[in-house]
Amino acid sequence: MLAGPPLARHFPAMALAARRRSALRSIVLDRSLEALPLFRLSDSADDGAITFSPEEGARWRVLPGPGDRLPGTFDQDVYVELLHRYNEAGAPADGVVTFTLHAFLRSMGRRVDGRTYEQLRSALARLERTTLESSGVYFDASTETRLTGAFTILSSVAIDRRRLTDREQLALFPTLTASEPGVARVTISPTVRANIAARHTVTLSAAHYFALSSPVARRLYRLLEVAREEGKVTWRVPLETLAEQLPLTQRYPSHLQRVLQPAHEMLLAAGLVRDAAVRQQQRQWFVDYVLASRAGS
Repeated sequence: MLAGPPLARHFPAMALAARRRSALRSIVLDRSLEALPLFRLSDSADDGAITFSPEEGARWRVLPGPGDRLPGTFDQDVYVELLHRYNEAGAPADGVVTFTLHAFLRSMGRRVDGRTYEQLRSALARLERTTLESSGVYFDASTETRLTGAFTILSSVAIDRRRLTDREQLALFPTLTASEPGVARVTISPTVRANIAARHTVTLSAAHYFALSSPVARRLYRLLEVAREEGKVTWRVPLETLAEQLPLTQRYPSHLQRVLQPAHEMLLAAGLVRDAAVRQQQRQWFVDYVLASRAGS
């Protein structure tokens, strides 16, 4: 009996749908932003500016909004989910992403209750108000120059609460919940969108990202994808530089190793790296990574 034609040839619509589903699981992020520190990864009370100087004469700063704190671990996940939805929507030219708070939290794998609704509202406001200041650090791929200026991740945030009459109707729709507080409409910054449009990006797996339970492991995954896009199979970085780039508040090598070790174990177990080790060479400490193949990740 002769083998029939491939299923994809027989049912092209099914093959196209499968490719689209695969694409929807991808998170496309601005590579320039991924290489820079942005989110606090500990519960430190230090709410001062994050500062990073990758080379002499260049400086990157993250400045909290008036009366607010720096973005933290929850904000990191909100940022990633926002860009996931932006990609899922086909990267709209106006940068607008619309969603219900309930569906957004569910996509992040978070419990949906009054506390998490408030966390999400605060995170969205923080991503709009936190100033990212570049002095010759952030690479603008659309102009092929290092930016000297300031921008934010979100240029606008609006959350419309449902009217009482609307909420009374929710019981008629089993897929919705009567506790649904409203719909958010956010606009991704033109600066970030320009780099994504210029394909100066990194791509994450949404499944892998949200399966990592450690905020440090999630941040390392993002940073390691920058190394991959730069063509690296192995990546050696001074421990002190890595601590600033993540960023971590710890400074002693022994303390940094205790923070990194569980994150490294998660990345190894997930197949995202083949090896991760902290080594001392003479008087300097380094972290060595061997990236897994993309097919394996």
